Amino acid sequence: MSEVRIERLRWWHIRELLPIEDELFGAERWSAAMFWSELAAGHYYRIARDDTGIVGYAGLAVTGPDEAWIHNIAVRRDRQRAGVGRALLDDLLAEADRHGATHVLLEVAVDNEPARTLYGRYGFVEVGRRRGYYQPSNTDALVLRREASGSD
Repeated sequence: MSEVRIERLRWWHIRELLPIEDELFGAERWSAAMFWSELAAGHYYRIARDDTGIVGYAGLAVTGPDEAWIHNIAVRRDRQRAGVGRALLDDLLAEADRHGATHVLLEVAVDNEPARTLYGRYGFVEVGRRRGYYQPSNTDALVLRREASGSD
């Protein structure tokens, strides 16, 4: 497999994200308008690209002087478990650190064991549950939080 490069998400990449969204999330996928809205709001979005095209993407919102939220991390099925998700997560956490975020939060489907395992390796712990958060499947979301090194 070719080397993955992490790059800034641009508006012209959105079209390439939609098939990945559909493959991974089906009826709960994000629309092009949702990605446009994230970019318009100035949130931090990155793509992972190799010689085949975009293989993953991730987004982060710095929501306060000490807080950041990971909005999504998605990796094309044929590139999962190859370090792409870790590379994207490393990039998001570095951006949160650059902004001085003392904690980073995210929501993950309760039944997404691979993602939960990845986040656990990075020190994310469960701090809440949103019942029926993902629609239309009515799947619960776990709220996970990671403290920055050196914070309370």
